[in-house]
Amino acid sequence: MNYHFQAHRQVRSNLLELLKNTAPEDLTAIPDGFNNNIYWNIAHTVATQQLLHYYLSGNPFRIDKYWIETYKKGTLPNLQVAASEIEDLEFLLSETSKILMKDYDADFFSEYTPYTTSFGLDLKNIQDAIIFNNMHESLHFGYAMAQKRAIMGEKY
Repeated sequence: MNYHFQAHRQVRSNLLELLKNTAPEDLTAIPDGFNNNIYWNIAHTVATQQLLHYYLSGNPFRIDKYWIETYKKGTLPNLQVAASEIEDLEFLLSETSKILMKDYDADFFSEYTPYTTSFGLDLKNIQDAIIFNNMHESLHFGYAMAQKRAIMGEKY
């Protein structure tokens, strides 16, 4: 699983760089052709990771439920994000990845409720969830990058 944790850290590093290097007004802008924004895509990865790993294994979330309720699948993008929330998301991107590795090493995920994703993949255990989550986060990183390109094109 070391490779999958390394991949997770890299995706999170890419998301963090995008978050830090995008103007706040651009983070919350919804470009033409999209139904969400850069900020929602990044926050959504944190919320989904908690659901796929902690909720489905019967464990408590490692983040405040606010993030889950606000950015889970089916939620609408937040158009007014405070600077403090952006800072909190920066922290959560790196910390939840570290905590996941520690929890995995501590055999925190001994139980797991099987789940079929909307992508059509069956998750049968925490290992499946970690691998799928990397793919999911990469997908949303791609969306966020496309949104940034669309916004930058609109500005110039």
